[in-house]
Amino acid sequence: MSQKIKLGMVGGGQGAFIGAVHRIASRIDDRYELVAGAFSSNPEKSIASGKELGISEDRNYSNYEEMVEQESIREDKIDVVAIVTPNHMHHPISMSFMNKGFNIICDKPLAMNLKECEELVQTRKENDVIFALTHNYTGYPMIRQARAMCDQGDLGKIRVIQTEYAQDWLTQDLENQQDSGGNKQASWRTDPSQSGGGGCIGDIGTHAFNLLRFITRLQPHQISAELTSFVSGRKLDDNAQISLRLNGGAKASIWSSQIAPGNENHLQIRIYGEKGGLEWCQEDPNYLYFTQYGHPKQKITRGGAGALSAANEVSRIPPGHPEGYLEGFANIYSDVANALMDKKNNEYDSSKYHYPTVEDGLEGIRFIERSIASSNSDSSWINF
Repeated sequence: MSQKIKLGMVGGGQGAFIGAVHRIASRIDDRYELVAGAFSSNPEKSIASGKELGISEDRNYSNYEEMVEQESIREDKIDVVAIVTPNHMHHPISMSFMNKGFNIICDKPLAMNLKECEELVQTRKENDVIFALTHNYTGYPMIRQARAMCDQGDLGKIRVIQTEYAQDWLTQDLENQQDSGGNKQASWRTDPSQSGGGGCIGDIGTHAFNLLRFITRLQPHQISAELTSFVSGRKLDDNAQISLRLNGGAKASIWSSQIAPGNENHLQIRIYGEKGGLEWCQEDPNYLYFTQYGHPKQKITRGGAGALSAANEVSRIPPGHPEGYLEGFANIYSDVANALMDKKNNEYDSSKYHYPTVEDGLEGIRFIERSIASSNSDSSWINF
């Protein structure tokens, strides 16, 4: 593409957090231009949001149904749409755009249940479109480094994986505290009708699960989970403790919590194999720690000595200058841009790109549903 990729957006209007993140990420490498959108389920708010973002009047839509119909008949139609709405709208919006041949960048989790996910997977195949899911931590350079090290056998056969994602922002009943404005972010994330069956496990536990799969490429075959709602009256879990049996004999544990005081966004993963171990923490993301058995622990710096091409290819600035959350999103957007360009030039090869796919999203929802099923059966082991 000689010109910038034409990006549309559904959701992410006034007062939304994640929409602004996507817009920043799309601009970091200067490969996209936001040209159209339906930014809210409230028509007036949607139009007002588009005006603030500088969207031209004829492409500033009051709802996504209008957007998909009007964009599909334009000669300069969008190349891809970013879907940044609450969870319950991911499926209908994605279906509408895919059925008109549009490529998708969708926030996670993919949908509300496995049936919806399976329909999305099938529709993507039928329409031959690109579908990326923004599990943004997969875009961090040191996560790409960890994946490459596992691939080349630096750890040997993997035995144990421990992953956790701990926050504290839902320690109290924030969703119902009217003096705080009812907290929009807390309200929809704890509402089953908007968030789905998983609360904490769906919001952040899926990130831990996705990271485990992305780095090691291992798949679970059995799961045991205990999901708890510690805050009285909360409809969805705010703490999850999960064990996984993985193909190849490895064992994994995931702790996901939004009621752990002192934790902001403490996503951490530790991987141990027969030859060595890796440790990484999202709150200090530019460093990966590798220990070869019998040797001192080694600190690998993003962009520094020991960094592999898999990491350096998605690193923009010299070591010592922090890169993180926004750049992780930007790397996924750049991966998608490469795929879109290759597809337009008939050079598309799915093995070349690292962005999470609609199939990864399906596995994330399977993780949620199997965890709920295990928890409801007194944490019994069930097949994944």
